[in-house]
Amino acid sequence: MQSAPHRHPVAMGSDSDRAGGPRNRSDSRPFIVPAAKLGRVAGTVRRELRQAPIEDLATMGSAVPDGAEVSVAVTLSSYPGGVMASGTVEAPWTGECRRCGGPVVGEVRTEVRERFVAEGGTDVDDEAYPLAHDELDLEPLARDAVLLELPLAPLCAPDCRGLCPQCGINRNEDECTCEQPVDPRWSALDALRDERSAGEA
Repeated sequence: MQSAPHRHPVAMGSDSDRAGGPRNRSDSRPFIVPAAKLGRVAGTVRRELRQAPIEDLATMGSAVPDGAEVSVAVTLSSYPGGVMASGTVEAPWTGECRRCGGPVVGEVRTEVRERFVAEGGTDVDDEAYPLAHDELDLEPLARDAVLLELPLAPLCAPDCRGLCPQCGINRNEDECTCEQPVDPRWSALDALRDERSAGEA
């Protein structure tokens, strides 16, 4: 493989990260990434891994449990006017099976590729996230990515048999002798079919 003609500087997080020490950031702002160095030289690359809970991640059918960590692993690449974030977002989720009502667990894992632009730039690029005060916040990116992937109507298994509409038994666990109800819209047709059958006998 041919080497690139020019190698851009690559930063692997903060010095304390490389030394194995604590990250140089406030615990109350775990998804904030200092971006001053990124903005100085276009083409600068930094890899970031941030993990922390995010509150109120829920849809009608599933949710990320309270206290569960959302993981954001991205490569940040600077370009004139902003920073591109590319990588993955992961989070566990729990829900209720839409057929039998039983518990369902799963994991969101989705690819992301989003832009962060300087203050005022979002007026022009309304799909970008703001880059303010030489910082970018990965939490809104993570929140949007997870909410888009959480299932609205999860299943405990693709072949879930659900509950019996008559007795309510879970048909994945037991059998019942209930007969399926007849749709009253077909009762007239059934009566006509019985009359024809009797006439042909």
